[in-house]
Amino acid sequence: MAPRPSPSPAEAYQASKRRGRYPRLTAFEAEASFEFDDFQLRGCEALEDGHGVLVCAPTGAGKTVVGEFAVHLALAEGRKCFYTTPIKALSNQKYNDLVQRYGNRAVGLLTGDSAINGNAQVVVMTTEVLRNMLYAGSSTLDELSYVVMDEIHYLADRFRGAVWEEVILHLPEHVRLAGLSATVSNAEEFGEWLVTVRGNTTVVVEEHRPVPLWQHMLVSNRLLDLFAGEGPAGEARINPGLVRRVEEVGRMHAPALRGPRARGGRQQRHRGPRFRPPSRVDVVNRLDHAGLLPAIVFIFSRAGCDAAVGQVVRAGTRLNTPEESAEVRRVIAQRTGDLPEGDLAVLGYWEWREALENGVAAHHAGLLPAFKETVEELFVRGLVKVVFATETLALGINMPARTVVLERLVKYNGEAHVDLTPGEYTQLTGRAGRRGIDVEGHGVVIWQPGVDPKQVAGLASTRTYPLRSSFRPGYNMAINLVSQLGREEAREILELSFAQFQADRSVVGLARRIERNREALSGYAEAITGDFKEMLDYVSLRKKISDREKLLAKQNTTARRASTAESLERLRKGDVIAVPAGRRAGLAVVVDPGLDPIREPRPVVVTEDRWSGPLSLSDFSAPVEPLGHIRLPKHVELRSPKTRRDIAATLRNAGISLPARHKRRSGAADDGELLALRRALRAHPCHGLAEREANMRWIERHQRLEAETEQLERRVAATTHSLARAFDRICALLRERGYLGDGGDRVTGHGTQLARLYSESDLLAAECIRHGVWEGLDPAELAAVVSTLVFEARRDSAGEPRLPSGGGVPRAWRDTARLWSELAEDERRHRLDRTREPEAGFAWPVYRWARGESLEKVLTSAEANGQELSAGDFVRWARQVIDLLDQIRTVLGTEEPVGQAAAKAVKALRRGVVAAGAA
Repeated sequence: MAPRPSPSPAEAYQASKRRGRYPRLTAFEAEASFEFDDFQLRGCEALEDGHGVLVCAPTGAGKTVVGEFAVHLALAEGRKCFYTTPIKALSNQKYNDLVQRYGNRAVGLLTGDSAINGNAQVVVMTTEVLRNMLYAGSSTLDELSYVVMDEIHYLADRFRGAVWEEVILHLPEHVRLAGLSATVSNAEEFGEWLVTVRGNTTVVVEEHRPVPLWQHMLVSNRLLDLFAGEGPAGEARINPGLVRRVEEVGRMHAPALRGPRARGGRQQRHRGPRFRPPSRVDVVNRLDHAGLLPAIVFIFSRAGCDAAVGQVVRAGTRLNTPEESAEVRRVIAQRTGDLPEGDLAVLGYWEWREALENGVAAHHAGLLPAFKETVEELFVRGLVKVVFATETLALGINMPARTVVLERLVKYNGEAHVDLTPGEYTQLTGRAGRRGIDVEGHGVVIWQPGVDPKQVAGLASTRTYPLRSSFRPGYNMAINLVSQLGREEAREILELSFAQFQADRSVVGLARRIERNREALSGYAEAITGDFKEMLDYVSLRKKISDREKLLAKQNTTARRASTAESLERLRKGDVIAVPAGRRAGLAVVVDPGLDPIREPRPVVVTEDRWSGPLSLSDFSAPVEPLGHIRLPKHVELRSPKTRRDIAATLRNAGISLPARHKRRSGAADDGELLALRRALRAHPCHGLAEREANMRWIERHQRLEAETEQLERRVAATTHSLARAFDRICALLRERGYLGDGGDRVTGHGTQLARLYSESDLLAAECIRHGVWEGLDPAELAAVVSTLVFEARRDSAGEPRLPSGGGVPRAWRDTARLWSELAEDERRHRLDRTREPEAGFAWPVYRWARGESLEKVLTSAEANGQELSAGDFVRWARQVIDLLDQIRTVLGTEEPVGQAAAKAVKALRRGVVAAGAA
């Protein structure tokens, strides 16, 4: 951030007024080493005025100043402030920032892995921890006055976003909320909802980036600007030099084919050599020479990130001075000192350290947490110059760079390769430009054939990123709501959610369309001469006649086809028949009846003009009757032209004539119901009206519009109270399974257990406990089976899961899978989202670890079994298993055998790399 400049007389006067009205903000600003921006001041002033606040600003704009002012206010008032974040890494980072400012005694940390000074005045935590506190009525909430929700736009996340809304809805009324969000285009809508549920809330929107961002494309090692000034309408104009360069290179090279074959299963021929993008080493060197380091290079693949680090290191690229390398070693020793010595080799520690000493690192979800945190610290301190990262780095971690590079504009979302959205592009490139350090930031897209500069310009210039709620009730939420509020009040709470707020707003537009349609329908009715109801009755009669005719025609066709098939089955060799129409029309003789026990008969014939082949039902419009019979040889060789010629001659000389054509009477001609309808139509008062056909056209328009209007009304009905209806369906299932009492307003003993299980598979875990399917398991076996409820295999994982074969695991796994199957069927019946199917992919590794085996043996065993399991993945999943086991221990207590086994399993798992860095 820029140093504080000398104020002008006008600014000094305004500052004097603000000091009088906002003494705490004045004191807070005086401690800062930079001048606050207007949006930061407005956000802080709202908090000191006693309002909640929503601040929406670009990445790196400094919106956390407002969150830190909430901390300052809480400390000044002798109250508490909770600072919540979506991910543990950001919680750890924020905790360290606040400790540096306020000291260890004033600040605490609560995440799934860490519990430090949880009763402090200021506690940093993940949002899930606060949600659990609210449901449990924790005493830690006493004296709570402020809650900061960093990255509040995370409530759009389809997996965890509901937690944010739960917290916002359940916080006590007196708690002031400071929401910090990335730029979203519907900030006012979100703010209106916050006013509805939290009371007075000030919305502060800042669209200006404090550090300008320049967009570039790297085309065959040439760095070119994406934009060149403004067009006539004020829009950014694409650099014509870039367009020319892309066209030149595009003509010289063929695009690289994905996989061994191109589309259509064959190699495509191209003139010129296939295009090869600049190597990662070249990209790093190009950025270094241009003074654009430090940089984050986004590669949407873990393996790609690791490979890139290896390529740069092997090329001998050294971006750190000897003094910087020495400091890197000191930080590494401090950060990783508690890692077991015996695990360092299998963790790839030495290669990782060498890369960091050279100023290069990877950052992705597969890294060991201690490794990730070390990379983050070193990068922020300028001791790592290039980080190759997946998009997980963009989720709130404070790691700004001078330059952000995108290798591709396509990423794998777990199911398919999809294009980056403008919002994702902005979030990724938003890391470029460090406030107070860089004069400008730089976003670089590496060009490849098929990438159009217009596409990049569209991503870079779009400013519409609406925030959409992902909130929906779940089992644990429903039980806790009923427990705390009762059934009816719980439904009312759900009606207050942002999801329902947005749904109701969408209904407003539909309601207007319905109203306009109703007006148009009245106009159509007025345009009809005569009695409108009589005209509708006349139209109804015509439709009944049409429907009856279609039905009879269909029945006639079906009956005729059946009788034709029967007649073909009766044909014998030598029968002469008439082919009624088509190219084969005329006389033919059957040389093979073509009977088949499964399919319809396909008689093989020879016609008068010597054609031979099979006929089918479609060749006949009516049943076939033999017209005569001729003798044929016992064996007929139809491939012989002479045989076909002889049979055709015999047919022509047989003296058999084609029958005269006669028109078949339709079944409609003598259908009593149809005749009665036609008589009623002719007798109807509207039948003889001169304006009858004009009226019919108005009626048709009326009916089409009425059908559209009814469809819109069904959409409105489905949207209105949709969350409350989903809640009712959940409660009905919970009542059936004994978690709610008969009236649905009382939580049973089993429901109380469910209320304390916060897993994605919460109800399945509760069912397993309730039915005792995990009884009799030792700690390692329990860890193995419980892992199936939390583990989710990566989409590209090819290995088959392996289960411990001895002991009680196979039986417990079968019973767990059976309970899931029964639950899934109930969910289908109640029209609820299905609980994720248990996966056994982590059972064998976690079982071996719980039994005390080394990390090297566990990971080697997984690799031998065809599983892709990095050390970071192993630690992450092991900690999630620990989290659920800890919940099971809390629910059952250590007096119960399963609770006791869970406690022992937690202790067995929490060792070595799994325990490193976790309090």
